[in-house]
Amino acid sequence: MKKLESTITNMVFVLVGVALITGGILAYVNHVTEGPVKAQAEKALADGIKTVMGGGELTVTKTDTVKQNINGKEVVFVLHQTEDSQHNYLGAAVESTTGGFGGDVKVLVGFNAEGTVLGYTILQHAETPGLGAKADQWFQKGGKGDIIGKNPATDNLTVSKDGGSVDAITASTITSRAFLLAINQAYNAYKNMPADADSGATKHVEK
Repeated sequence: MKKLESTITNMVFVLVGVALITGGILAYVNHVTEGPVKAQAEKALADGIKTVMGGGELTVTKTDTVKQNINGKEVVFVLHQTEDSQHNYLGAAVESTTGGFGGDVKVLVGFNAEGTVLGYTILQHAETPGLGAKADQWFQKGGKGDIIGKNPATDNLTVSKDGGSVDAITASTITSRAFLLAINQAYNAYKNMPADADSGATKHVEK
């Protein structure tokens, strides 16, 4: 086979060919893995919803997207309304994102019909390594910053340094503020959730 001459045209031809082959391989790999990755993400969310709603059997009856303008920025919340096996309204699990010390902090928090916090889990964070794991436990039932069983409408869910009722994570007030802001904003989104004709969800939440 005759060797290609080392010219600019031939070099460009080879580079384009390599790029096309590489792109094709990457596209194929992405196509193959897309399904399993999506399925895994859906399972993780389903498990998270069950956890923050207190466990037990439940069904997500409706998913709403609520957009709010907060300090001039559009913030999007995703609300997953739930009911038990007897079709009793349980409340909603709300996805809420706000800015932390190192980047966005995204939480999933469960509220009952009255707006009381049932549970939470951290879906995403870009905080200092180890700090995200600490936040995932600090505000849980029995933790030093326990918010479970509290209601943002009646309890001041801000850090004690700001006059609130919640102890901040040691040496991490900024992350604690971001986390609690996400919880309070999630509650406000839940409070302003579009009315559900079946559950009448918004009627149960304290204004």
